[in-house]
Amino acid sequence: MTRRPAGRSLVVISALLGSIAVGTFAPALAQSTQKVYRVAHLSAAGRTPDGAPPRPLRDGLRELGYVEGQNVVYEARFAEAKAERLPGLAAELVRLKVDVIVAQGGLSAIAAKQATSTIPIVIAPASGDAVASGLIASLARPGGNVTGLTDESAQLSAKRMEILKDAMPKAARIAVLWNSNDQGMTLRYRAIEQAARMLNVEVQPLGLREPDDFDIAFATMTRQRPDAMFLVTDALTNLNRKRVVEFAAKQRIPAMYEPPFIVREGGLMSYGPNPEDMFRRAAVYIDRILKGAKPAELPAEQPTKYYFVVNLKTAATIGLTIPPAVLLRADQVIE
Repeated sequence: MTRRPAGRSLVVISALLGSIAVGTFAPALAQSTQKVYRVAHLSAAGRTPDGAPPRPLRDGLRELGYVEGQNVVYEARFAEAKAERLPGLAAELVRLKVDVIVAQGGLSAIAAKQATSTIPIVIAPASGDAVASGLIASLARPGGNVTGLTDESAQLSAKRMEILKDAMPKAARIAVLWNSNDQGMTLRYRAIEQAARMLNVEVQPLGLREPDDFDIAFATMTRQRPDAMFLVTDALTNLNRKRVVEFAAKQRIPAMYEPPFIVREGGLMSYGPNPEDMFRRAAVYIDRILKGAKPAELPAEQPTKYYFVVNLKTAATIGLTIPPAVLLRADQVIE
């Protein structure tokens, strides 16, 4: 009988144990060395219920393979409609050395851009014209470290005014409420003014800078009643939207809003993109940037789908009959 050397057996056993060990711990080692990205969200609006970035944004990233706690962590900061807080919040995110900042709204994007010229910034959802406000150079070639979603302010404003006028053919004066501290919203107001002139409608300008200004605007409309009202949505007006909707209902003033969720909450009508769609689109931008794309070379986008929503319950409450031809154009009618 031929005997194998004991040393050779020990070598084989050792090699097998080594391969088992490597096979056992390789996945854990790979997981422990996996890159964990830090995605920041800066908003001029109010805090989300869980203090995290909006759910549609996180859902969009999860669908692209980003699992919270494994390969992505979130940092969210909210200014609660106090624009003066944004620079400090943006600087805080920069100090955390995040990989990308999602800026919700024009003021947030401006604050983020002023805080860093190197960390990529994605605007979402669209809030104002990013080209006109100087955030990006052009849609095709944004330049710098900012890209994302932007509005078609002039076209959107004209369309909203057209719908409001079609719903109320006899309307001669329309009150416009907007945040006059926000350059992007002021540009949108100017577009509304231009559209109103084309429709031979007088604009009643009611610029707002802080929550107390809403009471002043309501008092003005009570004294000088408009035929209709137009609310330009940003962080300030969004946080106070319930007051506006309740005032419009009490005074029986037809109102046009921008995002559809305000109509679902009791507003009369809206025309605009769905913010959830834009947050999900922002997730695609983030994914491309984290994989190496440069913001300067990622074309900015305008929303491709706009929704016209009408609340017939609100129309009945204020005694307004929406013409059938207008209702036929609606994507959603709340009855």
